[in-house]
Amino acid sequence: MHRETGYKPPRSWRTWLIGRPLPTADAPHQTIGKFIGLAVFASDALSSTAYATQEMLVVLAVLGTMAYDFVFPLSLAIVVLLAIVTLSYEQTIHAYPNGGGSYIVSRENLGIWPARIAGAALLTDYILTVAVSVSSGVAQIISAYPVLFPWRVWLSVGCILFIMLVNLRGIKESGATFAIPTYYFILAMYAMVGVGLFRYLTGALGIVQDPPPLEVLHMGQGLSAFLILRAFASGTAALTGVEAISNGVPAFKEPRSRNAGITLIIMSSILGSLLLGISFLSAYVQAVPSEAETVISQLARTAYGGRGLFYMLTISATTIILILAANTAFADFPRLSAFMARDNLLPRQMTFRGSRLVFSRGIVTLAVLASALIVIFNASVTRLIPLYAIGVFFSFTLSQAGMARRWWKVGHLRPGEEVRERSSVLRYDPAWRIKMAINGFGAFCTGVVMIIFAVTKFVDGAWVVVLVIPGMVAMFTAIETHYRHVAQRLSLEHYGAPPRIARHRVILPISGVHRGTLAALRYARTLSDDITAVHVSIDPEEAEKVRRKWEVWGDGVRLVVLESPYRLYIEPLLEYIDEVHRQRQPNEVITVVVPEFVSHHWWSGLLHARAAVTLRAALLFHKDLVITSVPYQID
Repeated sequence: MHRETGYKPPRSWRTWLIGRPLPTADAPHQTIGKFIGLAVFASDALSSTAYATQEMLVVLAVLGTMAYDFVFPLSLAIVVLLAIVTLSYEQTIHAYPNGGGSYIVSRENLGIWPARIAGAALLTDYILTVAVSVSSGVAQIISAYPVLFPWRVWLSVGCILFIMLVNLRGIKESGATFAIPTYYFILAMYAMVGVGLFRYLTGALGIVQDPPPLEVLHMGQGLSAFLILRAFASGTAALTGVEAISNGVPAFKEPRSRNAGITLIIMSSILGSLLLGISFLSAYVQAVPSEAETVISQLARTAYGGRGLFYMLTISATTIILILAANTAFADFPRLSAFMARDNLLPRQMTFRGSRLVFSRGIVTLAVLASALIVIFNASVTRLIPLYAIGVFFSFTLSQAGMARRWWKVGHLRPGEEVRERSSVLRYDPAWRIKMAINGFGAFCTGVVMIIFAVTKFVDGAWVVVLVIPGMVAMFTAIETHYRHVAQRLSLEHYGAPPRIARHRVILPISGVHRGTLAALRYARTLSDDITAVHVSIDPEEAEKVRRKWEVWGDGVRLVVLESPYRLYIEPLLEYIDEVHRQRQPNEVITVVVPEFVSHHWWSGLLHARAAVTLRAALLFHKDLVITSVPYQID
C-alpha cells in the first residue's frame, strides 16, 4: 500500500534564508541551459585568467626584464594543452551523459583504485579552488583599497559563507544570481584587452607607471629549463575548472550532453583568448608580480590611463568573478561527493538532497574545509597556488586514460553490438582509433604536466597534496570497508531461521515510585513476567521510603536495592546490569525499561538528570540487550 503524505515543511528561519522547500517532483524544473550553465560551471576556469599570468611572472621575476620574453610563448603552450583537454572532455560528456567526470570514467574503465585516486584529486582540487579564487578576489579588493590588507582572511571567509548560502538556495537560483557578474567579467576583460591592443597597435600603450615593489620569491636561479617548466606549471592553473562541466552534465536541460558540450567549447574559447591577450599585454607593459597590486590592476590602469571609471569597473568585475569562481566548486564538489557516497567511499549522508534539491551536506562541508585552508595559509594566493593544480592534472590524466581504454573496448565490438555498463552503453564506433589516439595523447600530455608540477613545486608546498591524496584514498578505503562489514553482518543470505527468544528478562531502574514509574511498569508487564525493579540507594531514608511505596504499588514485582557508599547512581546500576548480562542464558534477551518524564518546556531538561540518555549511551554495545525509554509527559 502506497500513501502520499500530506505534510508540508512549515515556514521557518531557513525559509527566509535559503527559500521554501521544493518537492522532489520539481527536480526536472531545476535544470539549466547553456546561458546559465556557463555562469555556474565556467566561472572557475574563466577567473583563472586573472591570476595565471601573474603566477608565471612570479616565477620568472628572477630573470628581470628577460622574463617578459617567455610569458606569451608559455601562454601559447598552455592554450594548446587547453585545446587537447577540451577535446577529450567533450568526448567524455557525450560518453557519460549522467556526469561524474574523471571519477566515473576511471571507475568504469580503469578500476576502483584509479577511481579513488581521481576522486581524491578532484575533491582536493575543489577545496583549493574555493580557497584560491576567493583569496585572489580579495587580493583585487586590496589592490584598490590597501587599508583592508590586515582583514583579508576574514573578508575571504565571509565571501565563502555568502557563496555557500546562495548555493543552498538551489543550482537554478544560484546560477541566475551569478550569471550577471560572470558576463560582466567577460565583457570587462574583453574591453580591457581590446583597448590595450588598440593602443598597442597605435603606439599609445606605454609601460606601467609607479609599479609596486618587485617580489622575487625564487632567488639564486638563472635561466634554465627547470625555471621555464616551473613557470609553465604555475600558468597551467588556468586549466583548473575545465573538467567541471563533465561532472555536472545532469544539471543541464535536455539534450543534456549537447548543451553541456557546447558550453564547454564556449568556455574554452573565452578562456584561451583572454589568457593570450592578457599575457601579451602584461609582457608589453612590463607588469610587476606583487601581492600589493595584481597584474590585472597594473594592466587595467595602464590600458585606461589611470584609476578612472573603466579601471574601477575592470577591478570590480575581476574581484566579483574571482570570488564567484568558487561557485563552480560548490556546484561540483557536492555532486561528486554524492557519486562517491553511493559507492560507499564517503558517508552516505552525502547522497541526501536538502530542502532545495541540492546536496546540502556537501556544500557545507566544502565551505568549512576551504575556510580552514584560508585561515591556515593567511589568504595568500602565492602560497596556495603550489597546492592547486596537481590534483586537477592527476584527474585529467586518469580521465583521458580511462577514455582511451573505453575506445579500445568500443573498437572490439561488432557493428550494431551494444554492451551496457554501469554508467553508460558501449556501441561500436568506426572512428574509435582516432578518438583513442586523441585521448591517449591527452593523457600523455597532462601526465607530463602533472609530473612537472609535482617536481617543480614540490618544495613550495606541493608535497602537501602528494601526501593528502593517498591519505584521502586510505580514508575512502576505510569507509568502504566499514560499509561492507555492516552489509555482511546485516545480510540475510545463509541466515536460516531467526533464533527464537527463549527467555525475556526486564530490568526496571527506578529513582522513586510515582506515576512515571508505574507507567513504565505497565509497559514492562507487556514484555515479560520476569521483571526486576532496581533502586540505587544513596540516602538510606529515601531508600526505605521507596521500599515501602513499592510494596503498595509494585504489583508484586521484586525490588533490588543497590547500596552506593560513594553516592554514585549510574555506575552501580551499570555494574548490576553487566552482572545479569554476563549470566544470561542462550537466546535470552534483557530489556532495560527506563522511566523518563518529559516536560513541554525546553529549559526543564536542564533541571533534571538525564539518566535514560546516559544509560542508552553506556549500554548501546551490549549484545542481546535492549534499552527502552518510557516517556511520561508532564503538562
